[in-house]
Amino acid sequence: MTAPVSAPLTPYATLLGFTRYVDRTGPTKASFVGGLRKQRASRHGFNPHGQFVKALKADVAFHTGGTHLAQVADLVKPRWRPLYEALVPGATQWLQSLGEPTGVDLARTRDALAMLGDLPVKINPHFGIRYADGRAEAVRLHFDETPPSEEAVLATLHLMARHMDAVLPHAEPVLVDVRRGETHRMPDAIKPDHVEQWLAGEAAAFRAIWSTAA
Repeated sequence: MTAPVSAPLTPYATLLGFTRYVDRTGPTKASFVGGLRKQRASRHGFNPHGQFVKALKADVAFHTGGTHLAQVADLVKPRWRPLYEALVPGATQWLQSLGEPTGVDLARTRDALAMLGDLPVKINPHFGIRYADGRAEAVRLHFDETPPSEEAVLATLHLMARHMDAVLPHAEPVLVDVRRGETHRMPDAIKPDHVEQWLAGEAAAFRAIWSTAA
């Protein structure tokens, strides 16, 4: 009796995975997609930032100005403490940049599925915020030690804006560089059609690499 043949894995990317992919060049693109494919096949994955995001959201929701962030590093396992201690100062700086804590509320966001050609990309902001004057922002967090590249910023913000009607209607997409407490917004001079063409080409290459990695 022959062993059953497993179904082929459909090419798929999260927003984080795809933006990290476009940030790479040459052979590193292929090895990165191969790694994503193996991770998908093994169904292994762990998010070390989960408790950090919960603390940040709590400070926004309860207008506590950083109280939860100040405590979160002491609540995680010792192996994650250095990571959290490195993230807290910049996140607190960003939180304070929003203005008076009572002037900002947490807003619910929804995930969306973007299609770049035949490649599905999951659009998943971390949370939304709404200001007292009615403005809203859908927030994606960047945790890496290095700042986000121009390409990563453009890809992230464009894909979020493209599906904002589903994610958080009438909101502006922002990418927050957590370690440096900086907010990135879509530059005014950027032409969406050009970004769309660029990302379509990247998605086609992603699919091709995924297939050859099978």
